[in-house]
Amino acid sequence: MTDLALTGLSTRPAQTWGGVRLVPLIREKPIEDLRLDVRLYDAEFGVVEVDSRTVYSSYIPHGFVASWASDATPAAAYGTQLRGPAERDRTPSRMPLRFHRRMARRTDRNRLRFLPLHLALEGYLALHFGGPEIAWDEWSRRAINRGLSPRVEEAYSGAAVRGLQDALRVFEIHPGQCGVLVYAADALAAAFVVPHPDDYRALHSTLVHDLYGELIYHYAMLSMPVPDFRARIVDATVRSLAELRAQARQRQQEWAAFHDQVMAGGLLGTGYTYQHVYEMGGYRLSRFLPPFERQRENHIGELITDGTGRLAYLKTFRLSENQVRRGHLLTQLAAAGWNLADTAAALGVTEPELGLRINAAGFGHLLRQDVLDHYRAQARRGRR
Repeated sequence: MTDLALTGLSTRPAQTWGGVRLVPLIREKPIEDLRLDVRLYDAEFGVVEVDSRTVYSSYIPHGFVASWASDATPAAAYGTQLRGPAERDRTPSRMPLRFHRRMARRTDRNRLRFLPLHLALEGYLALHFGGPEIAWDEWSRRAINRGLSPRVEEAYSGAAVRGLQDALRVFEIHPGQCGVLVYAADALAAAFVVPHPDDYRALHSTLVHDLYGELIYHYAMLSMPVPDFRARIVDATVRSLAELRAQARQRQQEWAAFHDQVMAGGLLGTGYTYQHVYEMGGYRLSRFLPPFERQRENHIGELITDGTGRLAYLKTFRLSENQVRRGHLLTQLAAAGWNLADTAAALGVTEPELGLRINAAGFGHLLRQDVLDHYRAQARRGRR
């Protein structure tokens, strides 16, 4: 288990729009030998061949292309194409469909195409995807033969998150900005980091086409405007321009410390499990899963780091409480070898209560129908 750190980035004062707060991340020294650009697709619904027996289907409006230099010389973003509003907003006579080969696929010697955020979401959907490894009596034949297939989760496009599109449109991009943290009703929705300020300017608008969780959608829909954090300097303590600069720097540092430790603490202060995906010269593309602790923030994501641990790229997705519950349940089942009695003991519940939890989480089809009916009958008797 490893924590996530915004190595090489510093926090700047936030900007607010309604219930949305955007916190910029600045690089003092941009990364020159790794660059990102966007590849927009003519079909927003995509099907990805994960392996010979598994496919992943989702709303996939664009992909990212990472270009790197093998000798540490500066690289340039390559091939970015944007479609105009008329072309994007037209209503098609049919639903276009695009097929992709792999989540991450090398397209050239020093160029990798990957599907941003879907790399992380596929890792969450694949969590213990094979199902029971031992054919315990309680599991259905379907669970043994097919595991968790099909595995389905819901998310919302950024265009459906109230206020996000306007916030991104009016947001002032800072000099040297290479990332942003997005909050809805001051709940951290997503983190986005790129190697170079030019990459961020090109990719800033793609945030509205990303996927966001159920919690974020409802927070943005129901929240009132969030307060703006204003720095105050007591004029009696300032006698020169140098003292004013020092006070301004101190307030900036205090805000950054408060933000990183409190507001973003649920993202940065968590031990994650990492899965290596691809090597790109001196960089590594990975995805991560949280510990699925109940009643706290849980984020999934993907990142690119160099050999020193410096963060070049990051994109995260905040799970809803229901999604955390499903991840926690699957993790506990797998840890106990999918034995229901052992899992129930580890969770401190009875076996019938565990069976009903499995059903409530949407995995009831994994249990034999007679076993599930028996659990329901026992639960009814226990309530009398």
